[in-house]
Amino acid sequence: MKFRAFISADIVPSEALVSVLRRLAGSKADLKTVKPELMHLTLKFLGEAEESLVDEIVMRIAKATEGLQPFRIRLKGMGAFPSMSNIRVVWVGIENGGPLERIAEELDESMSELGFEHEKRGFKPHLTLARMRSARNIANVQEILMENAATDYGEYTVDRVLLKKSVLTPNGPIYSTVRERILGPA
Repeated sequence: MKFRAFISADIVPSEALVSVLRRLAGSKADLKTVKPELMHLTLKFLGEAEESLVDEIVMRIAKATEGLQPFRIRLKGMGAFPSMSNIRVVWVGIENGGPLERIAEELDESMSELGFEHEKRGFKPHLTLARMRSARNIANVQEILMENAATDYGEYTVDRVLLKKSVLTPNGPIYSTVRERILGPA
């Protein structure tokens, strides 16, 4: 049996993050914001995964995080992919994201050996806040991004990496943890 899967580190949002989400949601732009309780840092999107591969995927997550202790990251600034004039994704930046990059690169390589697609764009550590559906009222979003280009959203500890299941529904995705790998001594 297959399920829609991704590998992530979860984030419990600060009040500052929730506040900027509310501003984006109220911007009258044609966008879909991430629900605060679903916030996460995607390390590798897998897509359709066979349940029979779960143990192997978890083993590869363990290898990618081997020797890694819990570490701190800072969420700071806002931006857009692919650009401010053509916004598809609204994001918050990550400082001290080196360990996330290392994990993501190792996961991308080892998951491709299991038949999952290589990431074409490379990994840029970020926290997705919203996805634009069209350019309607894009200026409102651009204004929010410029006002928050240097905003500090605080420090967070990454202490585990999760294999998540995503079920798409008309009311948005529902995520559940399939397995988790806690960082630190085995």
